[in-house]
Amino acid sequence: MSNSKSGFIAIIGAPNVGKSTLLNQLLGQKIAITSGKPQTTRHRILGVVHQPGAQLIFLDTPGIHRARGALNVRMVEVATKVLADVDLVVFLTDATYPDNPSDEIIIKSLRKRDLPAILAINKVDLVEKEILLPLIEQWQKEYPFRAIVPISALERIQIDELLAEMVAVLPQGPLYYPEDTVTDQPKRFIAAEMIREKVFRLTGEEIPYAVAVTVESFKERPGKDRIDIHATIHVERDSQKGIIVGKHGAMLKRIGERARQDIEHMVGCKVFLKLWVRVQKRWTRDTKAIRRFGY
Repeated sequence: MSNSKSGFIAIIGAPNVGKSTLLNQLLGQKIAITSGKPQTTRHRILGVVHQPGAQLIFLDTPGIHRARGALNVRMVEVATKVLADVDLVVFLTDATYPDNPSDEIIIKSLRKRDLPAILAINKVDLVEKEILLPLIEQWQKEYPFRAIVPISALERIQIDELLAEMVAVLPQGPLYYPEDTVTDQPKRFIAAEMIREKVFRLTGEEIPYAVAVTVESFKERPGKDRIDIHATIHVERDSQKGIIVGKHGAMLKRIGERARQDIEHMVGCKVFLKLWVRVQKRWTRDTKAIRRFGY
């Protein structure tokens, strides 16, 4: 009988509370994309953290909120379905937004399933201690959390303490993944997400939510230490295509250059990245298109 501990841990929370930033900090590398805009994460992203005698398998999820529109409804379904298959929940809240209505939706989901949960109060570097202490007391009344840990995912404050609390709660179990595993997602998928992240970061409010990215080809060139990637950025309207392409192709070039740098860091070699932009009218309201783009 192994004395190792292991388990699946869902990171859940409202949109834009820092779930993907926390996952990247826990892993020590970037696999989940981030931006300052809500609903950046659309997929369930798995990441594995290896500790002495323990393996923590994290599931980063889209933000839980009152969803409208086919795409948003699908993302919330992805997030809530994860709760059926985990050993522990890390519920991430935002210290700067203590009355987020989405938090009540999450608390109701936890109560319904009676799941073991740890509360991580994020962005504590942005609030005074006088605000934080009453907030902790308030949350203690909401749910029997195994622990409440104030953190800053961005500044890496109390991340190790949060990890220790998780390990303490996990059951004994097998090590599901080899020690060199960081994620189950293929590099092709992460490359597409990195391209989409640059669209989120570089374009205005309306554009990111109308964007999907597909990788048409991902070819490693043996002996040349290079990967050739051809990808398509899908939008809903011609006007959105014009914004992403930019004057004389300047915006598309910026998106490509920044995405290529991140992808090169991930794969550890040179990358040739070619991007196209294609109009797929009203795809975010088309359930068939949503499935075809992998959501």
